[in-house]
Amino acid sequence: MSGSQILNPDGLGPHPKGGRDARDPEAAPVFVIHSLTQAVAALSAAAEAGRAIVLASAPEAGISAGSGWFREVVQAAREAVPPARFRALLDCGDDAGAAMAAIRAGIEAIVFNGRTDVAARLADVAAQKGGRVVTERPVALLDLGSSFFGDSDSLRRRCRDALASLAGFC
Repeated sequence: MSGSQILNPDGLGPHPKGGRDARDPEAAPVFVIHSLTQAVAALSAAAEAGRAIVLASAPEAGISAGSGWFREVVQAAREAVPPARFRALLDCGDDAGAAMAAIRAGIEAIVFNGRTDVAARLADVAAQKGGRVVTERPVALLDLGSSFFGDSDSLRRRCRDALASLAGFC
């Protein structure tokens, strides 16, 4: 695997521009979520705006919270907001064991920033299961960590406002 892979606008594969920023109006904005309530709020705001987004875990959540937790949060959010278009991204840091567990758990895309040779092997395994490995964490439009205990309405407003801020970059 040469260089880093960055999510493209639909959340899969390398971005055609070689890099991505959540403020790029052509890119799927990245929302860092820490709970199911936050995931549902981000998806609700995205569905209302008609935008595809990326739900990303907190840095190294694949190590601390685990792939099972993330898989279940994503599935529950998907069921709560069926019209939402999104991709999910679990950050496994440089932990190859956490990355492999995420691949086995069916996580569609993971961040692995460990050794390049290990990343290449993980990418091969993930591709066989229809998944992706990215080696650089994308820039988030909004990290909801500071609103961990926020109610769903205020979280959805924050997400909607963040999406609205992208209009200034068109």
